[in-house]
Amino acid sequence: MAQIFEVHPDNPQARFLRQAAQILDQGGIGAIPTDSSYALVCRLDDKAAAEALRRIRGVDDKHHMTLLCRDLSELGSYARVDNKQYRLLKNATPGAFTFILEATKEVPRRLSHPSRRTIGLRVPDHRVTQDLLALIGQPLLATTLIPPGETEPLNDPEEITARYDKLLQLIINAGACAMQPTTVIDLTEEPPVLVRRGCGDPARLGLEIVAAD
Repeated sequence: MAQIFEVHPDNPQARFLRQAAQILDQGGIGAIPTDSSYALVCRLDDKAAAEALRRIRGVDDKHHMTLLCRDLSELGSYARVDNKQYRLLKNATPGAFTFILEATKEVPRRLSHPSRRTIGLRVPDHRVTQDLLALIGQPLLATTLIPPGETEPLNDPEEITARYDKLLQLIINAGACAMQPTTVIDLTEEPPVLVRRGCGDPARLGLEIVAAD
């Protein structure tokens, strides 16, 4: 049964986030709010938790997982980023964008795309997520909370509790999030490819972006 933490979205209670971080440190899987929609998260370096997260989400190893990072200083450890890409990322973060980048050796192979060696990275613009990441001290592995067989992310923490209470170890209730997932942009291609249009406005990037087929 999940432990529920009700927090203020703009001024979350630190003691609740410390308890949530401790549960994640111990191998738990949680549902947390972001600047796009709620996400399922676990520790990056916990293989068993990552496998359980994929089962709950109903995806295989070809599904791009995302690393939630506090800021761009963490990106360099997990992705190969050139100067042009870095300038683009700086203009778009924090925000509701996920960028597909070439993964470094710091990313366990089981977490990157099996054939492309890529990883999704993003810096969320949400106080609760940012404070939780600060307590964890490293990126969290994440995926949008879309139930198997459905197409829309869950937005209501009470509905999340009703549907996932027995599958998760924690749920952070900070009220409703946006209904849209992030905008996904593949920066391993030239020009960059718009994989999915979501909350983030691609025009903010100031680039010519090709839509995926």
